[in-house]
Amino acid sequence: MPQAACHAETRGIQGTDDCPLPGTGRIMIELLRSRRSIRKFTPEKLTADAIEVLVEAALRAPSSRGINPWQFIVVDDPDVLEKLSQAKQHGSQFLKNAPLAMVVCADSRQSDVWVEDCSIAAIVIQLTALSLGLGSCWAQIRNRQHDGEKSAEKYLQELLGLPEEIKVECILGLGHPAEKKSPVSAEKLQRDKIRKNRWA
Repeated sequence: MPQAACHAETRGIQGTDDCPLPGTGRIMIELLRSRRSIRKFTPEKLTADAIEVLVEAALRAPSSRGINPWQFIVVDDPDVLEKLSQAKQHGSQFLKNAPLAMVVCADSRQSDVWVEDCSIAAIVIQLTALSLGLGSCWAQIRNRQHDGEKSAEKYLQELLGLPEEIKVECILGLGHPAEKKSPVSAEKLQRDKIRKNRWA
């Protein structure tokens, strides 16, 4: 294909069926087979094009009745990332070394299934990151505590200036992996949790 007609050439990152993104010729099951939570990242920053692809993926995530109650805060400020890493008592510390984080939240007034919608959007972002050769990890915020008196969500509402109606599902840490994890083997899949036609 001529260079001028190829989005992956002209935009540096985007692609089409005729001009796919580098490394994204893998089918979905292959991505799922290799996906692992990555908590260690190199200092390398994400390109503007890579961030734009992640943002587009978030905005293309399906939602109930097409309401799209989700909101996303993209964070690359090291000082803010450090503060995000303190959001909850356990499990968010890795964010301080991530070059990028996405806070996945929603206007709870718009949909009674905002939690589900945010969860779908979050995993879409994570799988898109993996297709770009990036690693990611989910830090749960909803129903978690910052300390003995304040919820993790309240901490983030104060830190990021979120209105009360904006509820936070999770924070995704994203970056170039500085660790390698083996895929979960097929033998470890819990096939006893699959039933056909009815429970028993």
